[in-house]
Amino acid sequence: MAKLTDQDFTDCATTLNCQAAAIRAVVSVESAGGGFFADGRPKILFEAKYFHKLTGGQYDKSHPNISSPVWDKSLYKGGVREWDRLNEAVALDRNAALQSASWGLFQIMGANYKACGFSSVEDFVAAMQRSEGDQLKAFVNFIRTNKLDGFLRSRDWASFAKGYNGPGYAQNQYDKKLAAAYSKYSQG
Repeated sequence: MAKLTDQDFTDCATTLNCQAAAIRAVVSVESAGGGFFADGRPKILFEAKYFHKLTGGQYDKSHPNISSPVWDKSLYKGGVREWDRLNEAVALDRNAALQSASWGLFQIMGANYKACGFSSVEDFVAAMQRSEGDQLKAFVNFIRTNKLDGFLRSRDWASFAKGYNGPGYAQNQYDKKLAAAYSKYSQG
């Protein structure tokens, strides 16, 4: 898979009227700089709490490793093993499963497919599987739809983190990680 180029980051920054270092910071924190695993599949993280919500909790008892009423970090397998969890969920409810994973460079939840400019989660996932360039386009749409570009522009990492990852962002020090990554990339 082709990696994003410096020009891709520059073009995205121009589109969002922010610094390329701000976009690089998001990529660094969300996916450690890559949108795909070595085997060619997009980086994902399967969220059992989302699957619970989207399926009304009907799989909580039979599949507690993929459906949980509360966020539980211990359920993550990490890396390519997240695909095992996703595939298990797909066998139960494909649509809910695809919406319950975060995808690619920017780890955008499949449930946000409309905000990314797609008419279905299937179209969103196909784009996430195609290229980092398609992942970048989805990110731009997501940022614009949710009016987060101003926070990137002003480097208001706490407000950006809250809008991007939800009110629990501070638990994982997401804003501090973004600030540190931005500092690294803005200094060249």
